Amino acid sequence: MALDLALALAALLVAAALRPWRAVAASGPPWPWFAWWAALPLMWGADRYAAMPIVQPLSGAALLVMLAGWPLAMPALAAAALVTMAVGGLDAVQALHRFVWLGAVPATLALAGGAAVRRWLPHHMFIYILGRGFFITMLAAAAAGALALGLTGAPVGTDPTDVLLARWLSASGEAFITGMLVAIFVAFRPHWLATYSDRLYLRPPA
Repeated sequence: MALDLALALAALLVAAALRPWRAVAASGPPWPWFAWWAALPLMWGADRYAAMPIVQPLSGAALLVMLAGWPLAMPALAAAALVTMAVGGLDAVQALHRFVWLGAVPATLALAGGAAVRRWLPHHMFIYILGRGFFITMLAAAAAGALALGLTGAPVGTDPTDVLLARWLSASGEAFITGMLVAIFVAFRPHWLATYSDRLYLRPPA
C-alpha cells in the first residue's frame, strides 16, 4: 500500500503542478474523452462484475492521454477509481491499487513511449497510429500489468503465470481498440487528439 500511495501522490502532485486545465480549450476536452472516461469504471471493475479474479480489467489510460494529455488524465483517472470503488464494491486500498496500476503507471509509460516514438521514428501519420495508438498502448498496459504482478503479487486464488498471460492478452485487446479509435480520429477528427498535429505528421513529401 505504501508504494501505491507514494506513486499516486507523486502522479497527482506533478499533474497539478503542470496545471492541466491550460492544455484544453474553453469548451473542455473533446466529448470522446468524456465518453472514454465514463467507460473506465466498467473496464476497471470487470473482474468484480464477473466475480472471476482471472478476468483482467482493461486500462484505457493510454487513449485518455492521447486525447487530452497526461496532466489532465491523472485527476480523471483518480475520479474513475473512486467511481469504480463505489460501483464495484472495492475498498479504498483496492481502489488506490487500480488507480496506480490501471491508471497512473500505464498512462505514464504511454507518455514516455509516445515521446520516444516522436523523437526517434519518422513523423508519419501511420507511425503515429501504429506506433503510439497500437504498439505503445500494448507495451504500456502489459508492462504495467507485469510490474504490478511482480511487486504486489497475483490475486488470491490465481496462478501468477496465468495472470501474466491474461494481462498480456488484455493489453493486446486494448491496443487493438485504441489503435482502431486513433485511426478513426486521425482520419475524421484529428483535433480531438491532443498528441496529434497535421503539421507534424501530415507533411507533404520533400
